[in-house]
Amino acid sequence: MIADGSRGLYTFGKLLSVSYFWYIVMSSAEGQPTNPQPRRRLSRQDRHRQLLDVAWQIARDEGTEALTLGRLSELAGVTKPVVYDHFETRPGLLAALYREFDARQTAVMDAALAASQPSLADRATVIATSYVDCVLLQGREIPGVIAALAGSPELERIKREYEAAFIEKCRIALSPFAGAGTIAAAGLWALLGAAEALSYAAASGDITAVEAKDELFETIVAMVARSMGGGTHPDHLRNTTGLASR
Repeated sequence: MIADGSRGLYTFGKLLSVSYFWYIVMSSAEGQPTNPQPRRRLSRQDRHRQLLDVAWQIARDEGTEALTLGRLSELAGVTKPVVYDHFETRPGLLAALYREFDARQTAVMDAALAASQPSLADRATVIATSYVDCVLLQGREIPGVIAALAGSPELERIKREYEAAFIEKCRIALSPFAGAGTIAAAGLWALLGAAEALSYAAASGDITAVEAKDELFETIVAMVARSMGGGTHPDHLRNTTGLASR
């Protein structure tokens, strides 16, 4: 009887052990997805797009100073070698951001110029509106990125190349309205300086977008008027209604 009882207790104990083990296994499995999805491997192009988007987000939320390759890899959820493979250096990342901004600005301005009427008022409106709108679309981060471009000769060279291309585009668009005169390089550089300052002031909330566009419009028309030898501003082109509806 004692032996039979021992065997019964032994068997009962094994059943308890098996039952407890099964309970632990099933409890652990309850919190796991029944069909886990594997992580999708991005193509190089898609990964580059993701990294640029995250970089813009860092510049917007934390400032350009916080935009390092290490911080980018952390927020993008990738290893540092992946980020270095795309940009190599922090200046390379800043240059990529500036190129993207410039490409967007160029595309918007080219399309607007192609659709505009061949008049000084229309061309001045296009230049003023497209420049301010592109800066506002990118947000407050673009002034920080552009300021950072002055941090190295390589970045400064890239910035100057894009500035020269913008100035040449403006010269071609506005020259037909300068009469027999030519638009001086100093005037075009002044236009660029005004466009940057007014756009950044609008992005920072110091002035409104409409005020920035109106003032830039006036600056462009006055510059062309000086090239014509006709004073500071043709009265018939004076912007009295603003560019809010343009």
